[in-house]
Amino acid sequence: MATTNDLKNGLVLNLDGELWAVVEFQHVKPGKGGAFVRTTLKNVLSGKVVDKTFNAGTKVETATVDKRTMQYLYADGEDFVFMDLETFDQITVMGGVVGEAANYLLPEAEATVATHEGVPLYIELPTSVVLEVTYTEPGLQGDRSTGGNKPATVETGATVGVPLFITTGEKIKVDTRDGRYLGRA
Repeated sequence: MATTNDLKNGLVLNLDGELWAVVEFQHVKPGKGGAFVRTTLKNVLSGKVVDKTFNAGTKVETATVDKRTMQYLYADGEDFVFMDLETFDQITVMGGVVGEAANYLLPEAEATVATHEGVPLYIELPTSVVLEVTYTEPGLQGDRSTGGNKPATVETGATVGVPLFITTGEKIKVDTRDGRYLGRA
C-alpha cells in the first residue's frame, strides 16, 4: 500500500482488480478546499488510458511488477518463448501480450519482460533494432535520398517504408516504437 503522495511515473497500481500504470500525475492544492492528485493512468493489459483524481493522502494499492531482461528464443505457434538470462528459466508469452513487438523480434534478441505474479504483462524492446531487407522493389535511375519512400519487407516479415535507394540485402535501423526507418546500419 502507498498513498497518493508516493505516486510517480511508471508505478503500477492495482485498482478494482485491474493493473494501471501511472503515465502522468499532478499534485493540486487549490486555494479553496482540500488538495488532490490528478493522474493519467494506462491499463497495463488493454492499453486503455483514463484520467482519475484522488484526494491527497488516499491509500492506493500498488502492484509488484518484476521486469527482467530475457532472450527471445523462438515462436511456438501464436506464442513466444523467452529465456531468463540469470536463471535460464523459459517462459511462454502469449502473442497478444507481445503484440506489435513481434514485428521486430529476432531469435536471440534481448527484451525486457514485465511480469506480475508470474503472469507476463508486456514486453519492452530496445528503441531501435537492425534488420535485413529481404525484399524491396529496385530503385530507378535518378532516385535520391530526398525522393520518397517505398515499402520494404524485413527479415521478421514486417513492412517498413524506406528511401528509394535502399536495396534487397541491406541492413537498416528501425524504430521499434513506430516502425520508422532510421537509417542504414
